Amino acid sequence: MAAVVLFMIPVGLVMVRIPEGPVQGKLFDLHRSFGLVVLALAVVRVAVRTAHGAPADYPGLTRFERLASNAAHHALYVLIFLMPLLGWAGESAFGASWTFFGLFRVPHILPDNRALSDLLLGAHRWAGYLMAAILAAHIGGALMHAVIKRDGVLTRMLPGG
Repeated sequence: MAAVVLFMIPVGLVMVRIPEGPVQGKLFDLHRSFGLVVLALAVVRVAVRTAHGAPADYPGLTRFERLASNAAHHALYVLIFLMPLLGWAGESAFGASWTFFGLFRVPHILPDNRALSDLLLGAHRWAGYLMAAILAAHIGGALMHAVIKRDGVLTRMLPGG
């Protein structure tokens, strides 16, 4: 899921800054479709976490590191649900018609309402900035543990760790 989220942020930033046209349209389609992928993966992730529990905190963490880590993880869990839902709701209220990777038309979850769309898509944008900042801090913390502390925390974060 991390790879998809890390792909989504720059695509989202670029797609709203380039001229209208086929490239922008393709980027919007990819961003919307991968947004639904993130939402589905978030549901699976929470189901697995609920079934198996969260991994125990690394025993060598300081109190600040434990608080920062837990706050970042909770915020990221909220955002991986909130971001796609805000985007889908905002696009629905905008009246945008789009397909999931060209396979089927995605239903609107709200009626057309341009003012509501502006509000929802603005919240989606700011939540994206927040997610990027939290991810940067999270990655920075992981690198600190790998390069400076060399305590094995990064290994635990990687698949199979």
